[in-house]
Amino acid sequence: MSSSKSDNVSASSFKVTPAPTVLTPESDSDDSPVAATRSSREIGGDAVELRRLHHHLPGHGEEDEAEPSESEDEIDKYKHVRRLKRVGTESKEYTDEEEDAVVRKLDRKLVLFLAFLYLLSFLDRSNIGNARIAGLEKDLALSSAQYDWLLTAFYITYIAFEWMILLYRLVPAHAYISICVLSWGLVASLQSLATSFPQLLILRAFLGITEAAFGPGVPFYMTLFYKRSELAYRVGLQISAAPLATSFASSLAWVTVKLSQNGPVAPWRALFLVEGFPSVLTAVAAWYYIPDSPAKARYLTPRERKVAVMRLQSEQHHSHALDDSASHGINVKDILATIRDPKSYLTALMFLSVNVSFSSLPVFLPTIINSMSFSPLASQALAAPPYLFAFFFVLAVGRYSDKIPDSRSLFLMGAALLSAVSYGGIALAGLLHESIGEAGSITIRYVAVYGAAMGLFASVTLIITWTLNNQASSTSKGTGLTILNIVGQCGPLIGVHVFPKSQGPFYVQGMAVCAGFMAVGVAGLAGVLRLVLHRANKRNGLSHPATGGEYELVGTVVGDTEDEQRPVEPEDVEETLIGGARKVNTNNAGFRYML
Repeated sequence: MSSSKSDNVSASSFKVTPAPTVLTPESDSDDSPVAATRSSREIGGDAVELRRLHHHLPGHGEEDEAEPSESEDEIDKYKHVRRLKRVGTESKEYTDEEEDAVVRKLDRKLVLFLAFLYLLSFLDRSNIGNARIAGLEKDLALSSAQYDWLLTAFYITYIAFEWMILLYRLVPAHAYISICVLSWGLVASLQSLATSFPQLLILRAFLGITEAAFGPGVPFYMTLFYKRSELAYRVGLQISAAPLATSFASSLAWVTVKLSQNGPVAPWRALFLVEGFPSVLTAVAAWYYIPDSPAKARYLTPRERKVAVMRLQSEQHHSHALDDSASHGINVKDILATIRDPKSYLTALMFLSVNVSFSSLPVFLPTIINSMSFSPLASQALAAPPYLFAFFFVLAVGRYSDKIPDSRSLFLMGAALLSAVSYGGIALAGLLHESIGEAGSITIRYVAVYGAAMGLFASVTLIITWTLNNQASSTSKGTGLTILNIVGQCGPLIGVHVFPKSQGPFYVQGMAVCAGFMAVGVAGLAGVLRLVLHRANKRNGLSHPATGGEYELVGTVVGDTEDEQRPVEPEDVEETLIGGARKVNTNNAGFRYML
């Protein structure tokens, strides 16, 4: 896992402003302490090592053979400056190696655990599709319309309780997440005891409430630990748990149904119990394992906790996300500003479009495959591989969209079009069934399921990440994510009704509807939003990705020439973690949108 390098700058962007001071290194070694005197205007007499300058300046490593672009005098200044170290109290600095180590540990300990929790929630949400062909529909005498209502009940309450995302700002995370996990685990397990349609309908509605409280807010919770340019891969790790869960659910369903076929409990009841009860046990672990903030992560050392907090400060200076005293509160002004922002609704409409497919595929795929002349048991097994491919695809897309500046929308459009073409191929194969023969139709439709699943899961990841990237404060992130889900989760209300049993076995209309939503509602709107954000950045003088500003030893003035020089004002500079070097804000207009 690599830490964000979005603040990398070339040597030419660093300036050392002449200050009325003399810097005198005690030794030529980078490891030796340095005594330094400066005006109180600069750093109050502290001596510091410009660690971040060291990373970016020419000749910063002994092995660096690159030709410097600056004059020899300037390079001497750089080398001179980067030898400065703080003397006395503990330095606030951290190395790139320390940051990388902290990010890797957070990935292993926090993100993977959150992904596991999301896997359990998605497992309990979507296993009704496997239960349907394992005997649920027959035992409870459900009609096609009643089955659709079981799916709809979940999403009605899921949408109605999306506002609970903001509870991540009010309740300590370790308590809140644990309660959510325990709640959905109990409700999911109780489905195994249902004896009628009304009972199962009520349980599905309660399951929607418990999962709305958890899943949609997890990406927001992760913004407390990761930079904007690191978020897609980590959200991808969480979201990719959904296809992994579906793949695992199909395999687990196959095993459970096979083992319980001649047992005392109906296979579909065993399925609900086997896939629901593990969440109850996991809730106990979540209470002790989930940190409320980077400063309270049990699995980080005291030094690592400091680094985890410090590394986010320069990026999150617009928010209170890192201030423990302010971490449990909501800014009403930010809520209202986000609600009034039209850009919030463009991403929400994209999310609605992708959810038409995202919600329908897991619950209908076993049925669709079963309609390809496969047995129920074989259908359970064949539903797993497409999601396994989607899992790896989501991780790859998340990683590369983090690495390439302003690529969120481009990756999103590509993923959406992949899914649209795949759905279109399934629909076309159904229409041309007689012309291409049964074997050809089955092959095309099954292979196209891979592209459909890969594209839609990647699209979900990128839409969520893009929404969080373009909100400046923690409250705005929570509000933006709430709008995204309230509007976006209306998509499943459409999705669960586009595959009625009467359209089987080819479901041409449902596939065509999904293709249209992915092409126009996701890819098309992503292109529109990219243009809107680009114009907004251009108006604010922020057309190009931020380079992190300029670092200099701040004296009493800033500016390159005598005519340009002016007194330093508080809003001109942002104190860095290393103290005396300060970051001159070249982006004075403020927050820059990621494209």
